Amino acid sequence: MHLLITGGAGFIGCNFVRHVLAEREDWRVRVLDKLTYAGSLDNLADVMDDPRFEFMHGDICDREMAEAAMDGVDAVVHLAAESHVDRSIISAEAAVQTNFVGSFRIFEAARAAGTGRVLHVSTDEVYGACFGDPFEEDDPLTPRNPYSATKAGADRLAHSYYITYDMPVVIARPSNNYGPWQYPEKLIPFFTWRALNDEHLPVYGDGMQIRDWLHVEDHCRALLLLLEEGEAGEAYNVHGDNERPNMETIRLILDELGKPESLIRHVEDRPGHDVRYAMDATKIRALGWEPQIEWEQGIRKSVRWFAEHVDWMRSSVARGKAYFDEWYAGR
Repeated sequence: MHLLITGGAGFIGCNFVRHVLAEREDWRVRVLDKLTYAGSLDNLADVMDDPRFEFMHGDICDREMAEAAMDGVDAVVHLAAESHVDRSIISAEAAVQTNFVGSFRIFEAARAAGTGRVLHVSTDEVYGACFGDPFEEDDPLTPRNPYSATKAGADRLAHSYYITYDMPVVIARPSNNYGPWQYPEKLIPFFTWRALNDEHLPVYGDGMQIRDWLHVEDHCRALLLLLEEGEAGEAYNVHGDNERPNMETIRLILDELGKPESLIRHVEDRPGHDVRYAMDATKIRALGWEPQIEWEQGIRKSVRWFAEHVDWMRSSVARGKAYFDEWYAGR
């Protein structure tokens, strides 16, 4: 198997690269990544010399680059995305270009090349806020912010390529991922970094928004399973079975670091903030997958990883300094 992973130098991507190389010794992996603020070759340093690994620096929005990356591969796992809601609120353009136009380029390149399998990684946020029973795969997609809207568009575009062109597309809809190498704009690494520096933690609103937490290692196992056994044309919810209010997660971060809760500062909520995400993962569980990493164990382990990789954290934060200065000014 020759596998293309788009966005493989980012958080989920670099973890999935390692997972594939460890679990499938006869596979070759090619990564296509633009190396934006959230992607770095530092994230792949330990696999760069593996003879089964190849890196291509390029933009998925570039048609020629997408076609070159697709050349000779048997399957593609499409992870490249602008993945932060707050950034999409400041300006939606990057999310629209990467998440929708870039996905179009990848699907077109895969169609032209006759690629054997396309696994498109979507998000639980495409369903919008959950006010009742957990969402199932056939429920309507009602995204409520620019990021999730672009992901919903790409999700449906992927499905249209299955319907229209009979392209073998499988869609994964994971919940909130966390774990090592996550860029420190997301809650766990961001608040870990702030707490390590004894800076206040700006908590949106009352902090009682509910998220399901899925460790990236559990997600990687799900992605490999769906790549090999998922049914073409189908979407699969990947749920960590770890729904928690944000405040509970924040307090656990502080507890692991031995920092006081006085660092918590409640600030104005962000626009369109969804109160709860929740999904039913019965469908993927029927394939034999279930999460293995318990919430408290996983959070504590992740916080320790970030605390032990301060240099990586510092350089990562520096790449996004302009965003942090703009979004958190006055918060």
